Order: sequence, then structure tokens, then C-alpha cells
Amino acid sequence: MLTVPGKPLTRTLALRAAALGGASLLLIVALSACGTAQPKPVAKLELAAAQTFPYYPVYWVGPSFEGQPLAAADGLNGYITNVGDGVYYGNCVQGKGIFKGGSSCLLPLQVTTVVYSRHFNESLGPQHNILIRGVPAVEYDEGRSLEVYSGHVAIDIFSDSLANALRAANELYPVNAPGSARENLPPPVYCPGLYGPQEIALARVTENLPGHVCQHAAKQIEFLESVRKSH
Repeated sequence: MLTVPGKPLTRTLALRAAALGGASLLLIVALSACGTAQPKPVAKLELAAAQTFPYYPVYWVGPSFEGQPLAAADGLNGYITNVGDGVYYGNCVQGKGIFKGGSSCLLPLQVTTVVYSRHFNESLGPQHNILIRGVPAVEYDEGRSLEVYSGHVAIDIFSDSLANALRAANELYPVNAPGSARENLPPPVYCPGLYGPQEIALARVTENLPGHVCQHAAKQIEFLESVRKSH
């Protein structure tokens, strides 16, 4: 089975695929193993498609990550709202949405940006809520995966270790909009569905998000719960 770092590919996409209402995500797996050849950088037209994506900022970490070039990037063609747009680093990628390799083929880094849809993180299993670049985030899958909350989007990072996932998070910036890896990320305009304890610094950030969205969300949940109990 083709995998990204630390999980089967099907699990990597599960958070988004579950929202597709049964639509299939076709992954074409070549018969040969990954091999040791140096991966080729992404095609110029493919990178241009990501650089001109019109709907929201798509995050990447630049032309390479830890010596591995950007090998594929999504754009507007074939865009699915609930899946988002991704960038892929490493030698398992042979084209947009197409991966090659055998059972040991790993992507050293995948970053997917998607419009945030309200969900609760309990289903992620063991996790740790953290602050990254001034915004809420959750670390899960033994630290190999992060979900970072910023603006109107969630930025999903899949890597092969906690160190690389955190390194990638601290190098994020938009490929199709102004921004810098030296700046804090824009705060989310929604209340992330964090699960479990929050350290004091993180709690302060969530309490002071634009429009006090977390307080409003808590009141809405409280109201819905009272309606449910009354029936």
C-alpha cells in the first residue's frame, strides 16, 4: 500500500474524503518501487496553476524541503472544495494527484490547504493542542501530522516526524498570495474544534480570536444542547 509518512495514503485523505459524500479519489499506483533517483522538480505549468489559484491562500514551504524538491502541486483544474489544494515534496510523486511507489514509498512532506469546515478533533485520536506561528494547531498521529488554523482555512501537514512537521509549519507561506514565513499566520476567523486541554497561552489566543468567535460558538452549542434536553 502506498503511504505518506506514518500512515496509509487513504488515511491521509480520510479527513477530507469523508466529506465528499461517496465521491472517489482515484490514486494511480505504478508497479515499480520508488527507487533512489533524484526526484524532478515540479513542472512550470503545474507550479503556475498553484500560483494562480484564485479562491484562497494555498500554503507551501518553498521550492524544496529538507533537500527534496516540490514534485507536484494542485491548482484549479480538478479542484474539489472539501479536499482542498495540496503541494507534494519528494520522489513518490509523478504528477498532480498521481503517486508512484511500492510498499515503502513515503512522501517526506505534503501540505494541503482547505476551507475550514467545522469539525471536532476527538476523532484524530491521541493529540496535543499547540500554538504555531501565533495560531491554534493540533498535533496528532504521533506528531507526524499537524492541522494549523488560519484565516478561513485549515492547513494540514503530513510528514515523517514531529521535527519535520514542526519545521514545515514554521516555514509556511502562501504560494499564491503575499506573505512571509517570518511572520505570524493570520488568526482564524472561526473557532477551531479543538479537543482536550489547552495550555494558558493557547487558551488566551482562542479567547481573543476576531469577533470572539469561540465564545459565540460555545453559546450556540449551549443553546442547542438546552433545546435537545427540552425535547
